[in-house]
Amino acid sequence: MDKILSILMENPRLTDAQIAAMAGLSEEEVGEKIAAYEKSGVIVGYKTVVNWEKLEQSEKVTAIIELKVTPKRDTGFETIAEEIMAFDEVESVSLMSGGYDFSVCVTGKTFQEIAMFVAKRLAPIDSVVSTTTTFILKKYKEDGIVLSSGNEDERGADFL
Repeated sequence: MDKILSILMENPRLTDAQIAAMAGLSEEEVGEKIAAYEKSGVIVGYKTVVNWEKLEQSEKVTAIIELKVTPKRDTGFETIAEEIMAFDEVESVSLMSGGYDFSVCVTGKTFQEIAMFVAKRLAPIDSVVSTTTTFILKKYKEDGIVLSSGNEDERGADFL
């Protein structure tokens, strides 16, 4: 993998000068390469990973919904993915192998809100044959970043 991309994946807040020093390149080279990556779609965004459990007022429930679908005749899975991606609740959509065709990550304020999203918006899509919903109870690691060591119980007290 490209050194600049590796550095940006670790910390997208670094300046071009900092990246240049780490990659052994000039600041100008780094700026040009990043601009080219952004223009070509290699870099499509920059992201902050938030540990929502640390916020007391956080009202966020996440679920993974697996969909079995019938592919469209001319476009296969593409138009189905585009239809699913259009929903605001959807964080990610992935085509996968195995028993289901799509993995869809969604967020909502409550378990019931997500259940209603599946029942009223996802399941009725013409190509959807079946769904299964799994709720995320706790995240330990996301995008390579450790959120929780697992050494706390649900009351926040350390244990051995």
